Amino acid sequence: MLTRIDLRGNARDPRDLLPRARLDVGAAMEQIRPVVEAVREHGSAAVREATERFDGVRLEALRVPPDRIAAAADGLDEDVRAALTECITRARRVHADQRRTDVTTQVVPGGTVTERWVPVGRVGLYVPGGLAMYPSTVVMNVVPAQVAGVGSLAVASPPQKETGLPDARVLAACALLGVDEVYAVGGAQAIAMLGYGVAECPPVDMITGPGNIWVTAAKRLLRGVVGIDAEAGPTEIAILADDTADPVHVAADLISQAEHDPMAASVLVTPSVALADAVDQELVRQVAATKHAERITKALTGEQSGAVLVDDLAAGLRVVDAYAAEHLEIQTRNARELALRVRNAGAVFVGPYAPVSLGDYCAGSNHVLPTGGCARHSSGLSVQSFLRGIHIVEYDEAALRDVAGHVVTLANVEDLPAHGQAVTARFRAGSADQIGPA
Repeated sequence: MLTRIDLRGNARDPRDLLPRARLDVGAAMEQIRPVVEAVREHGSAAVREATERFDGVRLEALRVPPDRIAAAADGLDEDVRAALTECITRARRVHADQRRTDVTTQVVPGGTVTERWVPVGRVGLYVPGGLAMYPSTVVMNVVPAQVAGVGSLAVASPPQKETGLPDARVLAACALLGVDEVYAVGGAQAIAMLGYGVAECPPVDMITGPGNIWVTAAKRLLRGVVGIDAEAGPTEIAILADDTADPVHVAADLISQAEHDPMAASVLVTPSVALADAVDQELVRQVAATKHAERITKALTGEQSGAVLVDDLAAGLRVVDAYAAEHLEIQTRNARELALRVRNAGAVFVGPYAPVSLGDYCAGSNHVLPTGGCARHSSGLSVQSFLRGIHIVEYDEAALRDVAGHVVTLANVEDLPAHGQAVTARFRAGSADQIGPA
């Protein structure tokens, strides 16, 4: 089922040779720009109009009443409650260790710089609701924000036609996390509502969470108006595997991500032709037995998926680093050793008993991760995503006098003499040749 890409004996940079989904976010931006601008200019009325047009739901109120959120938690199946509770517990355990502490550095006697870590004041958390519902994404967004100390959290998720509310399990996850500000709004209009604010929803400082191309385009439009975590595209899995890997496991894991979306990417990288052949046979067998066979088949046979043959595992590492997958599995001999050599990946899953789906729910790691090769320069969502470093500079008179000459010199080099004068004005002599190091 997977397109075969043979990179054996190829010394070129593999980046342009690897399968990748083609998304024109720029074109999508122009299509949704009127929606975003309408929300900025007309507020709640524009949000309601867009929701009726795109989701087929006429909203009486944008915000979900708190009693409906509580009722969703009360009506939750006990096994789902137990699973979400465990997901929350493990996520909190991992994210608690990410919290940074303030550090003061004494640069010179009388001169210090303190770096304070201050949480963002208000955050909008987007939870998609297209082909699948994602209560787990509520956990992955809310937990690191809460651990960071964000004081105000607003969740937005698309309304369902039957109820006019977000999915009940999404609401229940909010309740379990203590979040009671939830809006039944999805798509570009949700991002615009959060970014610009409307009567019912004050504007936020930052927006996080995955979504479809329209959500991604809206986040790009609002970048600078608010902070954003990343431009999340379709999900990706890459698996670096050798002849020790079980083709049943490899096929199941490729299918698990293809299940998300017809544009999802599933990529196998291996030096073993025999494994690639066995995985192909397993894919045919397993896909036929899955619930979402049509969606999965489109993803696996699309241009964004494939089986990449390499000379050896060292070449395989170069390929997966060039691909920079959202999720990377290592199913090889000495898997941990190889995993520690990976430079570019959103998250790495090591060995036969750490499938990506574990990370999606209950590993304790975060599943909001960079896609489309952005793992070369970006990280997944974490506590740090919601913190800002602020430097506090404290120098006494002697410490400033000691360095003043250097400040004046550099100010003059850059033709900014007033910068130097702002220092010399603090000393009675006021002369650059009478200050600074002897």
